[in-house]
Amino acid sequence: MRVAVPREIVPGERRVALVPKSVAPLTGAGHEVLVQASAGTDAAFPDEAYTAAGATVVPTAEELYKQAEVVLKVRRPEPAEVALLNQGAIVVAFLEPARSLDVIRSLQQRKVSSFAMELMPRITRAQDMDALSAMSTVAGYHATLMAAVRLPRFFPLLMTAAGTITPARVLVLGAGVAGLQAIATAKRLGAVVEAFDIRPAVRDQVESLGATFVEVDLGEEQTETAGGYATQLGAEHEEREREVIARHVKDADVVITTALIPNRPAPRLMTRDMVLAMKPGSVVIDLAAEAGGNCEATVPGEEVHVGGALVAGPLNVPSLMPAHASQLYSHNVMRFALTLLKEGGPDFADQIVADTCVTYAGEVRSKLVADLLAAASGGASA
Repeated sequence: MRVAVPREIVPGERRVALVPKSVAPLTGAGHEVLVQASAGTDAAFPDEAYTAAGATVVPTAEELYKQAEVVLKVRRPEPAEVALLNQGAIVVAFLEPARSLDVIRSLQQRKVSSFAMELMPRITRAQDMDALSAMSTVAGYHATLMAAVRLPRFFPLLMTAAGTITPARVLVLGAGVAGLQAIATAKRLGAVVEAFDIRPAVRDQVESLGATFVEVDLGEEQTETAGGYATQLGAEHEEREREVIARHVKDADVVITTALIPNRPAPRLMTRDMVLAMKPGSVVIDLAAEAGGNCEATVPGEEVHVGGALVAGPLNVPSLMPAHASQLYSHNVMRFALTLLKEGGPDFADQIVADTCVTYAGEVRSKLVADLLAAASGGASA
């Protein structure tokens, strides 16, 4: 099949869906790879590298889409891109269906088959296709560097002729992939690190990285889904959670928040009063800003001063490290494409294919997305 890789058009998006290293496995499986000119330039992958890897560089998006049977993207297609898609084409990307129902309807109407990388099942066979975890690794690492640059103090312990500098105290809220990478990076920079998570099962991972695990007693409350994600707590337990967090926030120089619940707004773990109680010069990096933020004071896409603290709500953090973010995502999407593009069309008996499919042959196959569409249209069938 002709597999096409367009240049991303969302403002600020610097990643590319396929890097030159991932071309050979696709061409080796009998597919033709087309790449739009300059698609990888912002991620430090020039057109010449794609040509050397066996891809064909196509000058314009219009010419690329005209030939495309399969389109590999990072971000969901914008309306202008949907209009260029051939009927019956396949699109693989982060579709963000909850925020792009109009795009999903357009894909359905054009009978485009679409597959969402964020819906990848958490099973062993899909580990090397888990793009969410890959991007969370990038985000957790970069968030710690953002904090270190903004903090008006050193991270490590320093013994100098002018006196001893005590290490920064870093609190990480949420010990998923992003949180664990933030912990590891903060420790490498020499900080004293604490980490909070409602899931007792992550204690060993936190402590293996040299951080102190902050625990809250939630009794028999279910705190983890079958897929390993944190659950939404009840009001009483949320209040107990915030009481524990508040005690540790006031002593922290840096707080990095990473808590997300799939298909829901981010849980509010930090109140404005917690931020006001922080030491002057303290920094909060809220990695959940795109989902509404873990901190009440977060303004998505901005950095604001609240009392003496700086609260940053960065968006699309993986794109701030486009070379390695693209490399990781490219491996994920290449492995998925090899699973998807088998003779006879998509195999819906395969859990990986079934769980990630959003639209196919004019139908919405994802129950999650069908429910979202029904709710948006007042309960009418999608």
